[in-house]
This record gives sequence, structure tokens and C-alpha cells, in this order.
Amino acid sequence: MNGHVEAGKTEAAAVSRVGVPSTAIIVRALNHWFGEGEAAKQALFDIDLEIEAGKLITLVGPSGSGKTTLLTLIGCLRRVQEGSITLLGAELAGASEADLTLHRRQLGFIFQAHNLHDSLTAMQNVRMGLEVHGPAAMQHWEEAAAQILTTLGLGERLHYIPSRLSGGQKQRVAVARALVGNPEIILADEPTAALDKDTGMQVVRLLKRLGEERGTTTLMVTHDNRILEMSDRIISLEDGRIVSG
Repeated sequence: MNGHVEAGKTEAAAVSRVGVPSTAIIVRALNHWFGEGEAAKQALFDIDLEIEAGKLITLVGPSGSGKTTLLTLIGCLRRVQEGSITLLGAELAGASEADLTLHRRQLGFIFQAHNLHDSLTAMQNVRMGLEVHGPAAMQHWEEAAAQILTTLGLGERLHYIPSRLSGGQKQRVAVARALVGNPEIILADEPTAALDKDTGMQVVRLLKRLGEERGTTTLMVTHDNRILEMSDRIISLEDGRIVSG
């Protein structure tokens, strides 16, 4: 693997691994509801979980089991209602919106919906993954964006807008955007669903290698059995509860 994703290759890497705790994510007695009052429906029940830094962890379970809800709580996209989530040593319960925004900058998000900006090229979409890290990260954005896109097989489509890309190519741009800022934790919700077998495995191997070489932690929701074979740990949820893993 070449370019920006190799350890220490470019100044565009915005996050240092110095001082990162060995346990990247700690969840304790986490409960979550949707709705209010009598209409409230509990989605998560007493979740207790520790995730070691640098590992590739998969969340599995049927639709509606709480996988995506848990992922978005860890990703600071929802507020903790009851219980505790410690993310890289920082408590999320009771955190201010400003603090949650800062915590999100330590994360890379890959969703099944690529969420690309239609008017921007592949390079410019990836650039957005660096903008949150400030001027220092932006100094070499073109090099960093080109390198990660080339690593993902899009070297000939750097300047294509999304309407000129296939569904799988769009998803690879979204993966590149998530990885370019060298996040400490990657949260992925069905990241290979729109990819063919070879490209999907290429993405998972890249995430696995980032864990081995850089200590990047990946927490991934998936129904793809091919990914399970490469996982360091599989956590199974049913009806909002962890049943194994």
C-alpha cells in the first residue's frame, strides 16, 4: 500500500497516535430510547462493551437489532441518554455540542449511502475529509487525496464528478474521504454493500492494515460474511442486546 495511508508518509495526517489509550472505546450500562413518554421505544438495553485499539471489529445482527444506533452513539451523532461511552479516554455522556464536534474530528465515517457532493470532483469530495483538521492538514491535500484515491483504484477518475462514477466508485470515494485524515477510529455502516467482491475485500484489507500499521480502530456494521473472516472480533446484537462477542 502506497501514499498517504502508509505510516508517516505525509504531513497531511492530522491525528497523532501518541497517548492513545489501549482501549479505544468503552461502553457501560448504555440504554437508548426513541420517542418520548408513553410512545418511547427502547432500542438498546444495558450495553457493556470494550474495544481494543487497532482492531477490526464487526457488529452483526438482524435489521432493527440496534447496530446502527450503537454506531451513531459512539460516533457522537446522537447524545448519550443513559449510561456511559468513553471514546479515546473522553466521556461522551453529558458532553457539550462543541465537545462532541471535536470528538467527531477524531473519527472517520463510512456509510452505505456515499453522501458525496454532486458538484464536486472525487478529489474535492475527499478534500472535505481534511478540512475539519485545519490549515496544516490542508497544505498537502491534493497529494493526499490523489494518493488515497489511487490506492482504492480511482487514479484515472480523480477529477470526475459523482454523476460520472458508478455506484461502487462513488462508495470508494466515500471510503477515501473517511481515511484521508488518518482518523484514530473508523465507524462504518455496511461499507461494502455497494461494492463488488474484489473491491469490497480491498477496502477491508486496507482497514485491517491501517490497524496493524497505524493503530487505527475500525468498528463496522455488516451483513457481509466475507468480512467476518477478517475480523478480530465479532459482536452480535439481537433486540438491542449483545448476545455474543
